[in-house]
Amino acid sequence: MTDLADLDAFVAVAGARSFRGAGKLRGLSASSLSDAVRRLEERLGVRLLNRTTRSVTPTEAGARLLERLVPALGEVGAALDMVNDYRDSPTGTLRLNAPIGVTRLILPRIVPTFLAAHPGITLELSSEDRFIDVLAAGFDAGIRYEERLEQDMIAVPIGPRVERFACGAAPAYLDARGRPEHPRDILRHACIRHRFASGVTINTWEFECDGEIVRVTPDGPLIGTDIEIELMAAVAGTGLIFAFEGFLAPLFADGRLEPVLPDWWQSYSGPFLYYPSRRLMPAPLRAFVDFIRRT
Repeated sequence: MTDLADLDAFVAVAGARSFRGAGKLRGLSASSLSDAVRRLEERLGVRLLNRTTRSVTPTEAGARLLERLVPALGEVGAALDMVNDYRDSPTGTLRLNAPIGVTRLILPRIVPTFLAAHPGITLELSSEDRFIDVLAAGFDAGIRYEERLEQDMIAVPIGPRVERFACGAAPAYLDARGRPEHPRDILRHACIRHRFASGVTINTWEFECDGEIVRVTPDGPLIGTDIEIELMAAVAGTGLIFAFEGFLAPLFADGRLEPVLPDWWQSYSGPFLYYPSRRLMPAPLRAFVDFIRRT
C-alpha cells in the first residue's frame, strides 16, 4: 500500500517545483522529500517528476496524479480533522500563505489575538510575493487581493477594505530638488523602485485625482526587493518612494518622510482570505475564518 506521507511529499514538491522549497514549507529536509518521492515512483513504476539542476516539474503522469491527489488529500485531512468538533477548543496546524505587505501591515493586528483565543492551534505563516498555487503547495488557505483570486474559491474579507498607495520623500530631498505639484513632475526626480521576488519590477506609478488617472514611468538609482532597505534609502534622501501607505505612515507621522501628492494617492480594495469550497473544512481554518468574520 502506498504511504500517505509519500503522496503528501509528492504533492508538496510538485506544488513548490522544488525539493528545497517544499522542505521549507513542510519543515522537512530536501533529502527526506526526495527519498519519499523516489519510493513512490518505485512503487508505482513510473516517473512522476522531471528533475534538473534548475527546476522540478511534473511529468505527464505526475500532472495527472497531482490533479486527483490535491482534492483527495484535502478531503482526507479534513475528515481526520473532523474529530476537532468534539473538542472544547480546536487543535492542529493552520498553514497560511500571504503577501509580504499583508503579513507586515495587517496580520500583526490579527494573529496574536487569534492564537491567544485558540491555544491549541499552531499557525505556519509563509510570506512571499510570488503568485503560487497555495493549495498545491500544501497550504490550507491564502490571502490575495481581489484581482488575483483563484476561481472556485470562497473569499472572506480580511483587514481594511480600502487601502492606498502613497508617495513620499525626505524633507531635505524635497528642499533640494523641489516638491512635485503634478504626477508628471515625478519624471524629473530620482525614484526608488521595487522588484518582487517573481522578478517583476514596478515600472509604472499610477495616480488618480477627480477621475483623472496619470501613469508615470519613474527612473532612479535604486531598485530594491526589500521594503525596509527602500524605506531607509528614502529617509536618507535617495529619492521618492511609492509603496503601501501602511509602510510610509509611521515615517510621515514622525517627520522623517513628507507626503508627496497626497491628493493623487490611488485607493484599492483590501485583501481576501481564500480557501477551497469543500464540505469538510479543517478545524483550525474554520476557527480562523470565524475569527476574522467577527473582527
